[in-house]
Amino acid sequence: MTEPTAQDALTYAYAVARDAHEALTDALSGLRGVADAPVHLVRGGTDHGVVVAVSPVPAQDFQEAALHAHLEDLDWLESVARAHHRVIEALAARTTVLPLRLATVYLDDDRVRRMLDARREAFAERLSALAGHEEWGVKIYVETPATAEARSEPAGRAPDPAADPGLSPGRAYLSRRRAQHRVREDTYREAERAAERVEAAARDHAVDRVQHRPQQGELARGPGENVVNDAYLVPLEHAADFRAAVRTAADGLPGIQVDVTGPWAPYSFIATTRDEPLPDESSPDEPSQGGQPQGAAP
Repeated sequence: MTEPTAQDALTYAYAVARDAHEALTDALSGLRGVADAPVHLVRGGTDHGVVVAVSPVPAQDFQEAALHAHLEDLDWLESVARAHHRVIEALAARTTVLPLRLATVYLDDDRVRRMLDARREAFAERLSALAGHEEWGVKIYVETPATAEARSEPAGRAPDPAADPGLSPGRAYLSRRRAQHRVREDTYREAERAAERVEAAARDHAVDRVQHRPQQGELARGPGENVVNDAYLVPLEHAADFRAAVRTAADGLPGIQVDVTGPWAPYSFIATTRDEPLPDESSPDEPSQGGQPQGAAP
């Protein structure tokens, strides 16, 4: 892919990071980001130890109207998300990072530099708070009522609502519906118990928690229905104990699976909106953060 020229390019920002100088230069050497463009660092006007990783992207794809259209294209969105994540993980292997929202763009590097200078104290404070921590994702899946119901039936035999000759077809149907309702209630009661156990186990090792919406549709690719989708901020020295405790917290509960993923850069624990790098509001043509928030880590 041809790298955009300065005249037709915007600046895509991936993350704010603690400046590790040579270590970051090595991490970004040869790394290609969104639109297959090389990634570089933007430093502020003074050396305050905070940098932003950026790369040029085609303006025709990241201006506001085009970007909104692209965000409906799952293939395009996945390609951008993978490149975005690849850059952040390369940085996170060498230093502490604040991942930015997907598709955060500025008019040019100078706008990024101005933003960085304006918010350097907030960034430095947040980076210090996140140092020595990593994010872990915890998802709880429950068998769907239909699956749980099928599991309760004898193998190889489908349930017959008219099996009881003493029931009329109408009564047999109502009996069947009541049985389905009981299966559903039992299934979600077990899910609630699992969530309580997992939260209690995680609380012993994590210092922060973010609750995301359960994943649905294209994002829900797990074994059943996703009912819990949380992120935890865990000190590095507690990571092994955290994983072990959470993975076994729901043992013995039928139809429940707990998935623990990570470690990730702290996608779910970026600064509050007042601390996030935002476009220069004084410039009406400034591109906005057109992407979605980094929900639970990829």
